[in-house]
Amino acid sequence: MYSEAMSTSERLIESTRELLWERGYTGTSPKAILERADAGQGSMYHHFKGKPDLALAAIRRTAEEIRATAAGVLDGPGTPYERIEAYLRRERDVLRGCPVGRLTMDPDVIASPELRAPVDETLEWLRGRIAAIVEEGKARGQFAPGLDGGEIAAAVVATVQGGYVLARASGSPAVFDAGVRGLLSLLAPRTS
Repeated sequence: MYSEAMSTSERLIESTRELLWERGYTGTSPKAILERADAGQGSMYHHFKGKPDLALAAIRRTAEEIRATAAGVLDGPGTPYERIEAYLRRERDVLRGCPVGRLTMDPDVIASPELRAPVDETLEWLRGRIAAIVEEGKARGQFAPGLDGGEIAAAVVATVQGGYVLARASGSPAVFDAGVRGLLSLLAPRTS
């Protein structure tokens, strides 16, 4: 499943990332991690203090990847509206959901300040970046002056995260796409 050149610790982190996305923290057992990583019984404890330490490394990596992907779109070319639109319409596996957003539904992650921190930081970073883009659009006269960047950013993140939930519940990405279209129509730039 993994490259032979990949170290055991890397295989453990990648396996944990996948399992957290599929099953959540509570549903991810050390045995499942070891099986997915094709690693020996003591490997986890050789490289990590235990499941929480390994999960933290996996969550941090996932959070970094999500921020890098979002930044690639949000910091890309185009008007503020076009960059937000590109973020909302970017290709994603809607029916799998968000690997970070799904962790917010896991009681063990939410109860652990250490495990929750990368999740909170990622969502806060995303809201902050989108809020700044909205403010840029207001300054350029592309968005209504009364828009609040923080509120619009919260609406964008809520549309994406809620869209994942609705799509998974219905078994179709159509409802996610409808939510994106609806938000974009509300956010459409002002015309003179």
